[in-house]
Amino acid sequence: MRLRRTDTCQVPLHWFPLLQKLDNLSPLHHIPPMALTPSTMLPLGTLAPAFRLPDTAGNPVALDDFKDAPALVVIFMCNHCPYVKHIREGLSQFARDYLPRGVAVVGINSNDVRNYPADSPAKMAEEVAHAGYLFPYLFDESQTVAQAYRAACTPDFYLFDGKPQLVYRGQFDDSRPGNDMPVTGRDLRAALEAVLDRKPVAPDQKPSIGCNIKWKPGQEPDYA
Repeated sequence: MRLRRTDTCQVPLHWFPLLQKLDNLSPLHHIPPMALTPSTMLPLGTLAPAFRLPDTAGNPVALDDFKDAPALVVIFMCNHCPYVKHIREGLSQFARDYLPRGVAVVGINSNDVRNYPADSPAKMAEEVAHAGYLFPYLFDESQTVAQAYRAACTPDFYLFDGKPQLVYRGQFDDSRPGNDMPVTGRDLRAALEAVLDRKPVAPDQKPSIGCNIKWKPGQEPDYA
């Protein structure tokens, strides 16, 4: 796939006509450009910030619901991001592999749905069905949960042990749209296997990279 790097994001060349059309939309529905953004790399050892958010059926899901899990994977993601779409099948398989082993997995969408209606809760429900996600996919409308985790991009991965303390944050693997590397989830899987085996997680961790979280106007955090 041929890519062109702009000052905001790396996108396939054939997307440019569509992006130009989006830039011509009315101001009310204008979609700001996608900025290619790395993880903030929250300090290891951080306790998982609490959350209580609705899933795609409107049911509340809270951090405390996973207190008995040996590990918790929190994924900041969305529907429209090409970097999330790129790993969609691998992410679905990841959950199928680890949920039976007691691992808790939760996805969180914190995007501004006024400017990005493709990330609305209704579209989230469609994405769950389309992708075959078996984990709860939650909507962080206030964006306060994303800020508590210092989430910056989609996808952004956080792995907590049973305490729950942060033991891994960063990329799923080295695969990116257009680099022809297979989606394996190698980095996250290696960290999770270490947790399940009660071994230390390697501290050499690469940040994830993807589209920036779409903050509501005036709500951009200081690290954005």
